[in-house]
Amino acid sequence: MIVPKSEAEIELMREPCRIVRDCLAFVGERIRAGMTTKEVDGLVYDFIKASGAEPSCLGYYGYPASACVSVNEVVVHGIPSERVLAEGDIVSVDLCAYKNGFHGDGARTFRIGKVSPEKDKLVRVTEECFFEGVKDLKAGSPLYDIGYRVQKYAEANGFSVIRSYTGHGIGREMHEDPSVPNFGRKGTGVRLAAGTVICVEPMIAAGGWRVKVLDDGWTAVTLDGRPAAHYENTLVVHEDGVEILTL
Repeated sequence: MIVPKSEAEIELMREPCRIVRDCLAFVGERIRAGMTTKEVDGLVYDFIKASGAEPSCLGYYGYPASACVSVNEVVVHGIPSERVLAEGDIVSVDLCAYKNGFHGDGARTFRIGKVSPEKDKLVRVTEECFFEGVKDLKAGSPLYDIGYRVQKYAEANGFSVIRSYTGHGIGREMHEDPSVPNFGRKGTGVRLAAGTVICVEPMIAAGGWRVKVLDDGWTAVTLDGRPAAHYENTLVVHEDGVEILTL
């Protein structure tokens, strides 16, 4: 069941969302070739704790880290490890912070040095897919209009939309109703009420949209081994538009 947030609850969510925004910027300024994905995770843990918050991902259903750090063909849920980042990689960092009884969630895909033209375009288009998806979104909009716009934009640019993972509602729990897919039919889905807080997170692949999960039970990779990118923000739906809490 989708439960819109009160103004007081939205006010409490601003702080964890601000921490997510600032943490992603902090990581983006420091991530580089030669770092391990575990070192990236350490940056996230230290920043969130220093901000007086808790890393929501750590221990979530047994997840062993504070962030998902997903390189190249890894779509989501890459477990930080001793893997060393190399020039030309793209790396998505997905993280959540918990404070004031609420969660904030966001993701960015970073370029490590000079990347291929395909990867460069993929990262750019994935971010643009987010803004296409939430364009004109307001109270009363059909939920699946988001995915319709994301899919249309991604495919127009020669990419595909990952189907197995979606965005979600967020609040006192990290994952709440509704599920927010990145594909869909225009004009369908529940009409979103003012105060609904959701995470919209396009996951876009250079090749096909099918994925497989590795033996660790978390790491999702593209079936064809082609690169994927991820971009996410937490936002609140208002009567006249959206407010992006993690920007």
